[in-house]
Amino acid sequence: MQKRLKIAFFELEQWEKEYFSKNLDHDLRFIDHYLCKDNLNEVKDADAIGIFIYSVITKKILDKLPKLKLIVTLSTGFDHIDLKECKKRKITVCNVPSYGENTVAEHTFALILNLTRKIHKAYDRTVKGDFSLDGLRGTDLQGKTIGVIGAGHIGEHAIRIAKGFEMKVIAYCRTRNIKLAKRLGFKYVELDYLLKNSDIITLHVPETRETHHMIDRKAISSMKKGVLIINTARGSIIDTSALLEGLQSGKVGGAGLDVIEGECFIREEKQMLSRHFMKECDLKTVLQDHILLKQDNVIITPHNAFNSWEALHRILDTTISSIKSFLRGKPANVVKA
Repeated sequence: MQKRLKIAFFELEQWEKEYFSKNLDHDLRFIDHYLCKDNLNEVKDADAIGIFIYSVITKKILDKLPKLKLIVTLSTGFDHIDLKECKKRKITVCNVPSYGENTVAEHTFALILNLTRKIHKAYDRTVKGDFSLDGLRGTDLQGKTIGVIGAGHIGEHAIRIAKGFEMKVIAYCRTRNIKLAKRLGFKYVELDYLLKNSDIITLHVPETRETHHMIDRKAISSMKKGVLIINTARGSIIDTSALLEGLQSGKVGGAGLDVIEGECFIREEKQMLSRHFMKECDLKTVLQDHILLKQDNVIITPHNAFNSWEALHRILDTTISSIKSFLRGKPANVVKA
């Protein structure tokens, strides 16, 4: 029989509390705020804690949690945890390595289809009782070339979907998986070639020095006239002023953006659902002031690509699995200092 742990969870929605209560046979305690010195006394006897990125785990915090054996963070990132201090105290730290690859890729194609079939324009028209087809003629995806910048987990899912539409797929990625390319039927190319030969370009790279403004004036000038640009990664990958110039000149035929430059600093997608995040940054205000919203060939969604019930359940299921694996003496999803 497994030992019952005293587990304290922080920053959860009501449905998440209910899900953990149903699937974890332990002594659970739920605290709505993030872990801080003001609520430490409530959890000083905890064997394990479940946290998110706002709960910063430092030496001082750990000093107040003498029984702690396990930290599970409901995030992919773990830089809010002092891993070296945890290692000294033999505290296991687990994260959620992945949860939304297919989710983001599906949203990518929702944006693409909205642009190519003008669904957003058709919807706006029909809700007003206008069923005319003027200006609503779209284009097929079949036979078009899609350039995937970043063929990692999300990019791979995007490639699979594109092949289902019978598209030609080319990809640019620092790390090449030749077996994957052969299996899925796509070709790795250099970035310049991708920019010049793609009808649609979709971005799936992280935010780094190398990717900052990867899509700038020079990049856009080398693209096909009428190219569609899709970004569900990070806003800073595209130089907004260059994109606007491209849209206004007709060089860029349209853009589907789940992220925009100037969006406040986001470390973790699930952060968007936290009430603490909205205190830091009001995305609605940022978007309302953004000139991109005024372009009729641009679709903007509010960093929502990750936000499906299935993806959020995968976060909880991975966390539950980590706790159960720890109790079996075979920890999973462990992050190390």
